[in-house]
Amino acid sequence: MTFSLLPAADITQKTNFFFVFAQTENTITLPNLISKGSPYFGNTSASLVIVDFSDFQCHLCKRYVDNTESQINSTYIQTGKAAYVFKHLPNRGFDSKPAALAAQCTNDQGKFWEFHKILYKNQGPIDSGWVSVDNLKKFASQLQGIDMKQFNTCFDSKKYDSFIDKDIALANSLGFTETPSFIIMNNDGSIIKKIEGPKPFPIFKTVIDSLEKENDSK
Repeated sequence: MTFSLLPAADITQKTNFFFVFAQTENTITLPNLISKGSPYFGNTSASLVIVDFSDFQCHLCKRYVDNTESQINSTYIQTGKAAYVFKHLPNRGFDSKPAALAAQCTNDQGKFWEFHKILYKNQGPIDSGWVSVDNLKKFASQLQGIDMKQFNTCFDSKKYDSFIDKDIALANSLGFTETPSFIIMNNDGSIIKKIEGPKPFPIFKTVIDSLEKENDSK
């Protein structure tokens, strides 16, 4: 997967919080992400996509979830303007990948976003044991209607180990090393804008609205 920096004339904005890339290989598209099993919500026909690379042990990710995610949801997802996709970047500690594995297993039963909420609500210090194997199974058991036998089989077998490794590789190809990091892109992956860190909602709004404006001017 390769990316090239757009010529200066094609960059409508460039600040210290986002950069614009054009893909030479359109492998990051919403249909592609969904078909491979990435958790998502929102209108799959939306013109824009927000991709969130996060770690459940990341305190800055929790700050983003607590302070910004709901505003993005109400402004862009619930209005049908964008879809939202989660990608795993478990790099904060030893327990980060087991948490990602457990979360991806809940996605098999349509419970990912509920589990996402439980993990951030119960977040503790990095590698303090709050996402131990026993605790992850305890958190999963709190999900209404979940089949724990199916979850345990998935989790214990590390079913999604290679899937998460591919998420990490994708993040690395984008130059992301910290969480949370985001890309805002067209549904077909034609333009990618990057945001790094738990930026406040007005910054996300600036980036998303600028991409909408670019699309409207075509």
